[in-house]
Amino acid sequence: MFLDKKSAQLSDEQLKTLRRNYILSRQKELVLDLVVPLAGERILDVGCGTGENLLFFQDKWCSLTGIDSSKEKLDVVRQKYGDHVELILSQPEDIPFSDNEFDIVTLINVLGISANPQKIIEEAIRVCRGRVFIGFINVYSFVGTKQGLKEMFGFPLSREMRFFSFPEIKTMVKNCAGDTAIKWGSVIYFPNIVHYFFEELEEIFPLRKNPFGAFVGLIFPVKYTYRTAQSPIMESFKLEAKTRNTAPEAIREKLKTGG
Repeated sequence: MFLDKKSAQLSDEQLKTLRRNYILSRQKELVLDLVVPLAGERILDVGCGTGENLLFFQDKWCSLTGIDSSKEKLDVVRQKYGDHVELILSQPEDIPFSDNEFDIVTLINVLGISANPQKIIEEAIRVCRGRVFIGFINVYSFVGTKQGLKEMFGFPLSREMRFFSFPEIKTMVKNCAGDTAIKWGSVIYFPNIVHYFFEELEEIFPLRKNPFGAFVGLIFPVKYTYRTAQSPIMESFKLEAKTRNTAPEAIREKLKTGG
């Protein structure tokens, strides 16, 4: 679609919104292509920000949960979604949920602003019982400079960020999850200034296994961790006052006596 700013009579702010919506739509296409969410699945978005990524799953009838370290951003999400999403104020390196709670855990553009990205991946694996999706900004993107990538994805130009390659993220995943099967792909191949002229060309690039898109996504399965609890001892044991045995020793003696 060829867009001419003058003929379309769009302001800079309108163009910025149009560009942002287009980038989100491309990310959404890749995320849904890889994740394939099912109705009723429980999803945790780590570092959910103002909730754009949660929107990807809302029309798929998933159960939505988001965590973020910014109360202000969570307030924005709450205004957007109301009671349709569970929101927790928390650091992404310390997810406040039990093991195996979520079918899908997403880490979208959160690793680059963390001091310990591998710890976040470990936590995502711990709370997941299905699959983990990681989305990140590609250091080898066709788009070019790191400043250009920050601007494209809405990060402050002054903010310190780490940009990753697919092999780097793959290595971290292998360190945390072992030799697991990984599916991946990428989108966004042109700088902001030419998106308006080359949208059709952008969309003919394959989603899967293209290493040059600005936004890369990968997904891998997580094995459910089965845990067993010891059966409680239902019989109460009387301990004689004069005994010198500690409680565990007394119980062992009682068990021996009972065969």
